[in-house]
This record gives sequence, C-alpha cells and structure tokens, in this order.
Amino acid sequence: MTMSRRSLLGMAAAMPLAPTSFAAPAFATPNGPQDEAGWSAIAAQYDLPPDIIQLENAYWGVMARPVREEYQRQVERVNHLSSYYGRLSYGEDHKRVKAMLADRLKVAPDEIALTRNATEALKAMIGQYERLRPGDAVLIADLDYDSMQAACASLAKRCGADLIRIVLPEPASHQGLIDAYAAALDANPKVRLMLLTHVSHRTGLMMPVREIVAMARTRDVDVIVDAAHSWGQADFTLPDLDADFVGLNGHKWIGAPLGVGIMYIRKSRLDAIGPDPADEGGHAGTIEARIHTGTLDFAAQLTVPAALAFQARIGSATKAARLRALRDRWAEAVRGMEGIEILTPKDPRLSCAITSFRIRGRTSVADNMAIARTLMEDHKIFTIHRAGVTKGACVRVTPSVYSTMADADALAAALRILVPRMAGAA
Repeated sequence: MTMSRRSLLGMAAAMPLAPTSFAAPAFATPNGPQDEAGWSAIAAQYDLPPDIIQLENAYWGVMARPVREEYQRQVERVNHLSSYYGRLSYGEDHKRVKAMLADRLKVAPDEIALTRNATEALKAMIGQYERLRPGDAVLIADLDYDSMQAACASLAKRCGADLIRIVLPEPASHQGLIDAYAAALDANPKVRLMLLTHVSHRTGLMMPVREIVAMARTRDVDVIVDAAHSWGQADFTLPDLDADFVGLNGHKWIGAPLGVGIMYIRKSRLDAIGPDPADEGGHAGTIEARIHTGTLDFAAQLTVPAALAFQARIGSATKAARLRALRDRWAEAVRGMEGIEILTPKDPRLSCAITSFRIRGRTSVADNMAIARTLMEDHKIFTIHRAGVTKGACVRVTPSVYSTMADADALAAALRILVPRMAGAA
C-alpha cells in the first residue's frame, strides 16, 4: 500500500516532541546556597558513582535522570521513525528547539545555529573570519583553550598576519585583567581579532567580558568569545556579554546530551564570518550558512527542552550561587596555607565553580598528575591536572549541583595532609 505524505506526517507526530511532553521533576528550588536539604533533593535526580567524590565535572555534565530518560525516549522515537521523521518533521522541531535556546539566551533565533559543541562553533567563526589582512595580528592568551589557540594560529598563518600571545596576570584582579588586554592592544595596534575565554578550562578564571569587549571595540578589534564553560555555570545571558561572536556548549553546564553546541553571531555582524566551505548556498545570508555539520544527533537536540526545563527549575542565579559557595568552601579554607596557591581570586566577578590549585614547587605536568592521582588513591577524590598555564601546571577542581559541602570539606582536609608533604619535598 502506498502511503500519502499526510500519513507519513501523522506517523512522525505519533510520539510528541519533548517541549509538550516533558514535565520537570517536582523538587522545590533550594532556599539559598547553604540549603543542604534542598540541594540533596536535586542531587537525588542524578545517578553517580557511589565510591568517589566527583570533583571533575567540567569535562561534560551528567544528565539528570529525567533528562536522560527523555533522551532515551527521543533516541527510540528517532530510530523508530527514521527518515520519515528526518525528512518530514525534523525541520520544524529544529526551529522550535532553536527558538527555546534563543529565548533562554535572550537573542533572536536567527542569530544562533546549533552545532555539535562549542569547539565546532568557535572553529568555524575563527576559521571563516574575513576581516584579517596581511600585516594584521590576532591576539590570544595562555588561558585560552588549546584548540582555539591553534585555530587562531592557523588563521593568522593563512592570512599573513602575526599571532600575539599574552600571559594573563597571576594573581588576577578585575581591573588587572582589563588592563592586561588594554596594554596588549596598545602595544600591538595591528590586532584586528582577539580570542577571549569567558571561563578558563585551565584555572576557572572568569573574565570581565563585557568590559574587555567594549574596550576592544573602541580600537576596531573584533572579539570571539569562548563561552564553552560559562553558560549554565555563571548567571548571564548573551546581552550581558555584549559580544558579537560567541560559542557555547549545551552538554557541559546545561546538562543536555553530548553533541549540543551553539554558535551566536550578532545579525548586524554576520558579514564578518564567511560561509562554510561546504555550504551549497541554500542558506545564503543566514547564520546557518556559517556552519555545516552534516547530520546531527536529532535525539540530542530534541532533549534540549528537557535540559532547559530542569535547569529552569533550579534557577540560573540560584545555581551559580551554589556553585560559588561550594568553590569557596574548599578554596578559601586552604587559601593562605603554606605551600598552596589558589589560582582564582575570591572576587565573585572572577570565579564560579571551577578553581585550580598549585602546590609550591610542583609545576610540571607529571607533578600535577601525581597530585591528582594521590587525591584519588588516598582520599577517593577525583580531580584532573591541567597544563598550559604559563606559571606551571595545576590541579583543577570542579563541583556541580550534586556536590555537597561535605565533599568540599573532604577536599580541604585532604589538602591539609597532602600539601605540607608535597611542598616540603619539592
């Protein structure tokens, strides 16, 4: 029997889209960052390893159980309907997901495009940037993500431009960071493009993006902002940053499935980013022409509304306050202890969840791998080493919404044992 297009559309609609079917779990918003009972109710929504203290949550975010169940449902739906869905219904669902993301980010839907991750979004904007000319320069910093530094280096080489790399101040201050970029631009007046990382994956340092972007704009310097780690960790929307070009992740701090990223280009600046080389012209004049991913994970995208609903239940400001409180609980408890350096300031404008530490004299990658290994083997605390900071490697600590104050206290207690032993042996 031959099926009509109407019949196929009916099949594709048989399993409703997540925005109409997903109900956020019934937990109350915690009464502030110290409400352990309230945060325990949120932690109960996650399935976590039982025998470790998980303080390495910046790689990607664990999906809350109801979000994971929604993802599994969408995988079954897409797999069952296959091309019937992909050909006939996906386009409209894609638009609805984009509209929800745009609403959450407080920008227009035609200013964002879905990617597989922030790296893909940023790589496209850097690689397709069209204002660079021979003799110009590109500015990067030591705390920027390795792949994005490499993308900027490749762009500069291809365009006959110089690559300027600066070292950000350590210890940092709000004004000191603004001054560091201002000094770099004053010393290098040919800079036309700058990479700026909102929250560093190395140390957790949170940059004053709005101020630096405004300062760069007065010098006719474009800024591409790497917000891979900040969205969902810190409390902001894109107008707060006032940047023209931003790459974000949905699978780190928003808790969407792996494979969800976002490219943002301010509509008035679209001409600064050329089309993807693989674009066939069907999206000419739109942001969609700036990224060509091939077939994406439909189910991951369809789960975004569930992830957004779960996060909205907690509240962006409430979540950011809790993450900062967890960070302060351990970092400020050991700051000032002989032999340890805390690599992000207490200033709430410059830090949130992620914070790294360094033990005096232990600056090699091998040293910091050993520190992280000792924390795991002796104390069942999982962290990760990070390299690339000019003053030396470090250990990164990243709590999440399911972390407890007891977890933070356990880390502080472990460091009081570990630091005197390792600093004294350096």
